[in-house]
Amino acid sequence: MSTATTAAAAEQDSWAGHQPLPTVAPRSERRFSILVEQSLIQCKRLLMGWMRDPSTTIQTLVYPALTLVMFRIVMGDAVGSATGMPAIYGYVPMVMMVAAMSGSVVSALGFKAEKATGLLGRFHTMPIHRAAGLTGRLLAEAVRVLITSLFVLAVGLVLGFRFWYGPAASIAMLGIPILFAIGFAIMVTALATLTEGIILVALVGLVNTLLMFFNSGFVPVFAYPAWLQKTVENQPMSTAIDAMRGLSYDGPIATPLWKTLAWTLGMIIVFAYPAIRGYRRAAETGA
Repeated sequence: MSTATTAAAAEQDSWAGHQPLPTVAPRSERRFSILVEQSLIQCKRLLMGWMRDPSTTIQTLVYPALTLVMFRIVMGDAVGSATGMPAIYGYVPMVMMVAAMSGSVVSALGFKAEKATGLLGRFHTMPIHRAAGLTGRLLAEAVRVLITSLFVLAVGLVLGFRFWYGPAASIAMLGIPILFAIGFAIMVTALATLTEGIILVALVGLVNTLLMFFNSGFVPVFAYPAWLQKTVENQPMSTAIDAMRGLSYDGPIATPLWKTLAWTLGMIIVFAYPAIRGYRRAAETGA
């Protein structure tokens, strides 16, 4: 290489070395678009983890389906004979609601495991939107409930369940357990930040059992003692079941639907702040 060429190359390198590097504007982790993007990533992470866990699969799909079949075999048409309404239109919504609530325990225990292993703390030190972990968990919970409800519905169709009011009513019926599950998941998350895992499982299991055996989907309200009928009629599972039954077969829709929305909003209002604060505390301190 000639001396002139070498000098020109050196001059070009020197000139390039003095050029300012292109600047990239940092994306604020507080932006709403970042929250959406990272919430979806967290949701995908949780769903993939649940898919790889056999116990979660059993809890999400197998257990609800077997419960529905068991009710159909054990109870048969006894309820339908007494009320004149096919019992399957109470059993399917009831099992959807029970699965939606009991599955929240799996999510809560996963949260406690992530806290114990320090994963939440590592996420907290990274440039991640502070709310993405909680919103991603709620999104994953909504997807889980949708999958469970569709699976239960498929089993119900085999057992004789049918929709009588078209696609819009069908979609609305499937939306009720998802909506209620979000409020219930917020409540369970708040409890998970305050209690140990064994206590949480026992507490939520007790609530689920009581609601499952004292609701309008198991037997009609008038079959309960008179002093208990108002409680059974207005407890959250009964209101949701009544609305879902009305959307799929027959019965009132507006009143039980508004009651279900009231229960859901009540759980969100009461437990949202404790859930957010507890989640943040767990991420910051691991406690």
